[in-house]
Amino acid sequence: MPIEISELPRICKGSFPRSKILQSMKLVRTELFGISYMGRPLERFKGCSDYSTLAEVNDNIDKGTGKMTLAKNLAFVVAESSKFDERRQKSRMELKRSLELRIKKRVKEQYFNGKFHDLMTKVIANRETLQDAYNCIRLNANVDIALDDDNISFECMEKELSGGCFDIGGNTFSIATKGARKEILFLPKLKLKVVQEAIRIVLEVVYRPYFSKISHGCRSGRGHHTALKYISKEISNPDWWFTLIISKKLDACILDKLIFIMEEKLQDPCLFDMIKGMFDAQVLNMEFGGYLKGHGLPQEGVLSPILMNIYLDVFDHELYRLSMKYEALNTDVNFGGEQLHSKLRSWFRRQLKGNDIENSSKEGSRIHSCRFMDELFFAVSGSKDVALGFKSEIVNYLHNCLHLDVNSEAEILPSAGPRAICFLGTLIRRTVKESPAIRAAHKLKEKVKLFALQKQEAWDVGTVTIGKKWLAHGLRKVKESEIKHLADSSSLLNQISCYRKAGMETDHWYKFLLKAWMKDMKAKAAESEEFVLSKYVAEPAVPQELRESFHEFQKRAEEYVKSETALTLALLPNSSSSSENITEIIAPVNAINKRLLRYGLSTSQGHSRAIPELILQDDIQIIDWFSGIVRRWVRLFFDCQNFAELELIIRNQVMKSCIRTLAAKYRVHENAIEKRFDLELSRIPSTQEGEQVVENEKSHSPAFDNDEALMYGISCSGLCLLSLARMVSQSRRCSCFVMGCSAAAPSVYTIHVMERQKFPGWKTGFSTCIHPSLNKRRIGLCKQHLKDLYVGHISLQSIDFSSWK
Repeated sequence: MPIEISELPRICKGSFPRSKILQSMKLVRTELFGISYMGRPLERFKGCSDYSTLAEVNDNIDKGTGKMTLAKNLAFVVAESSKFDERRQKSRMELKRSLELRIKKRVKEQYFNGKFHDLMTKVIANRETLQDAYNCIRLNANVDIALDDDNISFECMEKELSGGCFDIGGNTFSIATKGARKEILFLPKLKLKVVQEAIRIVLEVVYRPYFSKISHGCRSGRGHHTALKYISKEISNPDWWFTLIISKKLDACILDKLIFIMEEKLQDPCLFDMIKGMFDAQVLNMEFGGYLKGHGLPQEGVLSPILMNIYLDVFDHELYRLSMKYEALNTDVNFGGEQLHSKLRSWFRRQLKGNDIENSSKEGSRIHSCRFMDELFFAVSGSKDVALGFKSEIVNYLHNCLHLDVNSEAEILPSAGPRAICFLGTLIRRTVKESPAIRAAHKLKEKVKLFALQKQEAWDVGTVTIGKKWLAHGLRKVKESEIKHLADSSSLLNQISCYRKAGMETDHWYKFLLKAWMKDMKAKAAESEEFVLSKYVAEPAVPQELRESFHEFQKRAEEYVKSETALTLALLPNSSSSSENITEIIAPVNAINKRLLRYGLSTSQGHSRAIPELILQDDIQIIDWFSGIVRRWVRLFFDCQNFAELELIIRNQVMKSCIRTLAAKYRVHENAIEKRFDLELSRIPSTQEGEQVVENEKSHSPAFDNDEALMYGISCSGLCLLSLARMVSQSRRCSCFVMGCSAAAPSVYTIHVMERQKFPGWKTGFSTCIHPSLNKRRIGLCKQHLKDLYVGHISLQSIDFSSWK
């Protein structure tokens, strides 16, 4: 017989027969998979499937329908838990991944004969795909996709795209700089933005499985932190390293090469014609080395990351060939005492031409490379000639085969040298990690040094006290010399009192005597009076044995502190002097300080100041702006070795600048602002709180919530400075400029472009290389999206600049 519900307490107490439990477990397995058991048909189980909760089942039992078995109760519990999971609200990245998976199914249906066919007409020009792409845009803009938006007719777009009559030029707009030097920026309107997003998702589905492991930019499971982690953890003992700077705008030659590469996996002339049409309309906005991709700036086209990864994936595979050439041709490669004998290298060696073997380096070498979009990093284990030859082949391939301009004068630096190398907005350098024995020796030295310093301070305090008592005694004797009946005729002061000039006061006479005494003691160049009292008064009066023993102790302590580490290690039992070279990732603190000065948060002397452009905004908006800076820094630099230095900048610059901005707004003292906005200022996270938030996000969030491929355009950098331009009046209303948002914008804000230069590309939490045509442009934002822009939940890519009329 199966287990009844009334018998569950006996099971929990462990008094129920094991054989009966196993029998009921078989019943659970058979009934859940639709198999009748012990002559009881499955209809009994199905007859109760209409009950949505376990409580309704129990009510039915009380009415006489029969007792339910444990198997049926467990089935209802599973069904109830699945319904609860469906009711759980998904994050916007979960929703975006689900939308991309729907498009992925349509793309894979078009794969046959080794290629993808007719993706433009069968997948992209599909109203469902366009709707999903539009929802992805709205999710990037942090807009609720459950709200209906009838601004776009996807049926009309489907007909236009399918018929090849979609007007690309009519769905673009341009923004030009003011002045004699015209710089024009072409941006897509909303319909073309939807088409670009659909193409991006389709290309991600096609090419994502084929990208190489050295590529980290804007990819699922890879990004800024994985690239730096690879450099710091995986590259062992490099001798030389260098970075290459690519600078080339997208031209017809590169576009033809790109389409030729894409034709290897795609058979779709309509898609290629669409890409060429967007190139002619200048809305691809793809430039190598011109702008740091991923900052969410408007001039960074949504197709730029995937097209750049497709184009440079050929370079990644060429790097594999060159690396194997430099590694496999050398049979005497030795790393850490272990010789590398690989069957793959042996096979590769046999396949290479004889002239390559003759021209290859005879020394052991190892090549490491890392690419983040168009930023290239290389590390070479071997001689400098090997590094120079490897670099020359890379530059020639990029220039001759991929038609890219490369700075061939990039310097090759020794990894063990004092100079650091810049990559991804950070500094990379090699340092020596001390062994536990050396750290123990240094710790012992510090203790001895501290102990000697404490004894020196105690000695100085004692001698100064003695010297001050001597001064008091001398002054008392001088005053006694003025009173004839109290003076001692045999004292020295009484004998020299005759040299006292007429009318000279006692204090003046005393100072005159001290000057004469210091001149006689040759102590005129002493640092302070306390030093004179200690060295020339008290110490000579101390017993000689005590004085000599103290100086001997200080001498021995100083010799021990200055001694070599090897001599110190000899005192430690079972000590090992082995050290390890490690790679450190350093946050650009100096660059951050320069940005603070440029943005007006600090003065040239390093003091924090108020920001006038933010004063007219609401209090919470001002605090959110400063909070966004801190949150960006934490996300960018939390794994850097000098992350603690940011805490000083946050406390001394950002927090004080926020307080002084609020103080300037209300014209009150800073202390009153701290008391008044104590709760609101806590919204600016401290360094420790921000680091904890990052760890919680990594441990509790789904993997794709931090997916840089999904979050392209939602950048942790690229913060711009907005000032309140004017209040929107009732006669001239304004809607929010964020794509997909229909809320009213109560205020209009002016963009202040603070960064216009292209190099160096430091990721400092502020806008980098923003196009000058956007300077002084006005945008309408609702309060929610203004906060999202400040905190970093959306970026300028989500703003439709064509909305202003």
